[in-house]
Amino acid sequence: MALVTSKEMFAKAYAGGYAIGAFNVNNMETIQGIVEAGKECNSPLILQVSAGARKYANPVYLKHLVEAAVEDTGLPIVMHLDHGASYEMCKDAIDGGFTSVMIDASHHSFAENIEITKKVVEYAHARGVVVEAELGQLAGIEDAVNVKAEDASFTQPDEVCEFTEKTGIDSLAIAIGTSHGAYKFKPGQKPQLRFDILEEVGKRLPGFPIVLHGASSVPQDRVAVINQFGGAMPDAIGIPEEMLRKAASMAVCKINIDSDLRVAFTAAIRKHFAENPSHFDPRQYLGDARAAVKEIVKHKICDVLGSNGKA
Repeated sequence: MALVTSKEMFAKAYAGGYAIGAFNVNNMETIQGIVEAGKECNSPLILQVSAGARKYANPVYLKHLVEAAVEDTGLPIVMHLDHGASYEMCKDAIDGGFTSVMIDASHHSFAENIEITKKVVEYAHARGVVVEAELGQLAGIEDAVNVKAEDASFTQPDEVCEFTEKTGIDSLAIAIGTSHGAYKFKPGQKPQLRFDILEEVGKRLPGFPIVLHGASSVPQDRVAVINQFGGAMPDAIGIPEEMLRKAASMAVCKINIDSDLRVAFTAAIRKHFAENPSHFDPRQYLGDARAAVKEIVKHKICDVLGSNGKA
């Protein structure tokens, strides 16, 4: 099986009331942990690569690692560019073998967002690649994304029909109260997602796949492990998983997960060295990190997204 686009898997997810996990990847161990979980759960997967990951790992290496995951598992897997900042970046990813790209021109005016996005769609569709775009802006910091809280804005339902029709996109990321990064909300601050916006968007775009960014839940047990062994992560509250389950039962077909994986990966390594200070073989501590990623991805697939058994 070759890499696939998200078109068919989103259609099935929408009809079945579940969502596909879009997991950010940076290295071999993270990819292995994700796909091992996907194989055991028989779930389709989206492996997404940010601009920072492409710079760190080299796009050629990442592409072949993702292709190896397809060969090893036989799962339907999408290779997706996360937060493409420009037409040129999206074009480069498409030319490099990505089957899906996100153009994020949400920081531009509505008209400019349409113009830039349409240009990417025309190039992508001519080559069999699908396109995600964004309306509204999420707050938070993650890789190249850095939006101050005062600059964040909810998606306006009145704009979604015009935007999707004029651009021809295949999926739409909306802002309903999620936030990029691990430090989303302070203790005592109750996260609230604007399900009224999601419901209204779903009514205006029936059957159209919606995407949630900034949807990590920040596993507090892993934060505690990091802090126990010399870390300094402040207490943080992520998006409650029951809210994500509800979103997945509505129009949301893709939920992005990154910080949860990073926290689990780092916690496993810190714990390993605290318990085994003389170890120096990367296979030992990276093996623990890979197992931690696998564990949390299985939980997300089976208990939050509902995509288990859907491959």
